[in-house]
Amino acid sequence: MLSSAVLLLAAGHLAAAVPAASSASRPAETTVEPSLTAIQSAEATVKPVTTVWLENIDFQSAAGDPNMAWLATQGITLSNYYATTHPSEPNYCAAAGGDNFGMDNDDFNTVPANVSTIVDLLDTKSISWAEYQEDLPYAGFTGFNYSTNQKTYANDYVRKHNPLVFYDSVTNNATRARQMKSFVDFETDLKNQQLPQWAFFTPNMTNDAHDTNITFGAKWERSFMAPLLNNSYFMNDTLILLTFDENSSYGIANKVFSILVGGAIPENLKGTVDATFYNHYSTIATISENWGLPSLGRWDCNANVFDLVASKTGKSNAVLNFNDKHVYFNASYPGPLSDALYSNVWPIPTNSSTCANGKGVLPSIVKTYAGQKATFNYTSVYPYDALTGLDVPSQ
Repeated sequence: MLSSAVLLLAAGHLAAAVPAASSASRPAETTVEPSLTAIQSAEATVKPVTTVWLENIDFQSAAGDPNMAWLATQGITLSNYYATTHPSEPNYCAAAGGDNFGMDNDDFNTVPANVSTIVDLLDTKSISWAEYQEDLPYAGFTGFNYSTNQKTYANDYVRKHNPLVFYDSVTNNATRARQMKSFVDFETDLKNQQLPQWAFFTPNMTNDAHDTNITFGAKWERSFMAPLLNNSYFMNDTLILLTFDENSSYGIANKVFSILVGGAIPENLKGTVDATFYNHYSTIATISENWGLPSLGRWDCNANVFDLVASKTGKSNAVLNFNDKHVYFNASYPGPLSDALYSNVWPIPTNSSTCANGKGVLPSIVKTYAGQKATFNYTSVYPYDALTGLDVPSQ
């Protein structure tokens, strides 16, 4: 077990109870924004805070970049790490709540307050947490985007890259909302040695390669990480995942280049490769395994745990047959946040005691959904591959 885990970012088949796609369209979400003047006025009264994931790069393009290659020498390359779908936003949503709820868009989406997130798991043991979002105007900001250019909203903060902001269970709670911070706050927290035990970092649209390219994004990430890798406070027992939200080519398997670095990586494992199957749900499963936390009862239930942690706790990971041609993860399934396959039914999590390596599901979730049948077979190791309509078989 690691005493600290800072993740820089950053399972089953359809059961008969899956809601059918409805002919009705998804209700519109409001995108009403305060003016730039109003935002700047509010900023003066709110203490700022900071966050990181890189964007939309194919595995081979990232692996071939010299700065990413250098980062790989500092840790363990995860050669079979997958996103959950396209486009960007559902992947961020999945990394916080264990599901993307059918999301197939980058809209102003919200998830009801009765849907739990990784924050609820962390809070069961008072594990400190925060997000650090570059160019967020102030802590707790929930707007669609923020940019000094209010016509194009280019290059700066966007809501779609903030995993916790979609969840009403976070944004409706003032204390929790203020833990969505900016990079300025990260520098302050680092200087004061007050970093949380769990953090999620998102660079702005320039630095994350979304509005630039892998050359620019990788150079930025190396410049951001290099001093941190030499900071003894930051590095103390810390595990950092460097990954991408999705790849850029929708016609191929949605595999993304990922690296584990940090003080938790033994010297003899630096520069090595871990070929275990992982995805964004593995980040939640790894947090649960590391701190002995329960599951959200969604796709994190039996997701593979990063082997570095699994090897210390005795968790056995499942093996995927990578010769199988149904490993795509390029589309979503019917759900309340889908445009193409809209359903007004929010999926029911499992209450299986086998989740989280036998730690079960968070009791408050079990109570909320008592007596209701799980929508998906969340207890399976691999998430449903909606593009093919077939399960992903294991060896």
